[in-house]
Amino acid sequence: MIPRQFEYHAPQTVPDAIALLQKYGDTAKLLAGGHSLLPMMKIRFAEPAHLVDLGRIADLRGIREKGKELRIGAMTTENDLIWSSVVQEKCPLLIEAARLIGDPQVRYKGTLGGDISHGDPANDHPAIMLALGASFVLTGSGGERVVAADDFFFGLYSTALEPDEVLTEIRIPVPAKGTGWCYAKLKRKTGDFATAAAAVLLTMKRDTVKEVSIALTNAGATALRAREAEDSLRGKKFDDAAIADAAQAAMSICDPAEDQRGDVEYKTAMSGEMTQRALRTARERAR
Repeated sequence: MIPRQFEYHAPQTVPDAIALLQKYGDTAKLLAGGHSLLPMMKIRFAEPAHLVDLGRIADLRGIREKGKELRIGAMTTENDLIWSSVVQEKCPLLIEAARLIGDPQVRYKGTLGGDISHGDPANDHPAIMLALGASFVLTGSGGERVVAADDFFFGLYSTALEPDEVLTEIRIPVPAKGTGWCYAKLKRKTGDFATAAAAVLLTMKRDTVKEVSIALTNAGATALRAREAEDSLRGKKFDDAAIADAAQAAMSICDPAEDQRGDVEYKTAMSGEMTQRALRTARERAR
């Protein structure tokens, strides 16, 4: 199929983009990299009458460090993340995830903000953002507001973004020195969405877990923060029993959709397995 007829807009500033969203309301859709929206338009799952392309807004690109945060423009591409020396030094978990998204063609066009804004539980960055404790700058007619990743994802394709708002910036607290990290992703083939995946940040005090965050991809209607699994590890000796307990706690919150990648039981089990793999790798990287 082909998309329905639509009018194309290419604003050059954020205020211009917001004005278009206000003018056209529910008939307008924002276009970032296009890898999610355009396929949905082709099958007419999405039928916007107006397409607002953010690609010409230079202010929405770039990576900088401010204080103890990384601040990343929403239109920054996966490839930009991968080749950023600042991200490599300060937040390698973000690069590890970006390298597992799609293929080179997708990574050259796909954007961090687009991946987050789409609200698809199969996308990789939502879980990464939960694990990192990120927050998002949402800009609309009423000005800017900052929303924590924990409060942003509501459900399938549903987020805290209001109809006249644009996600303009992602803010990520720089992990403490010595923090281990891992994004363990099970997928059927290169470029595929995750059957199951787990993001982990881990800091140790000798053999004991000092701090940990765990988030799951494609294990429910949104990315999931596995707080019970985290609680089961904090202050405990990091050993096989503790890892197994954390994996069981992570599995207990899973409610994945059955699809061609597996049934509910299999995908839940793989969420536990990815949690164990991510924890072990993060421990190896923790210093």
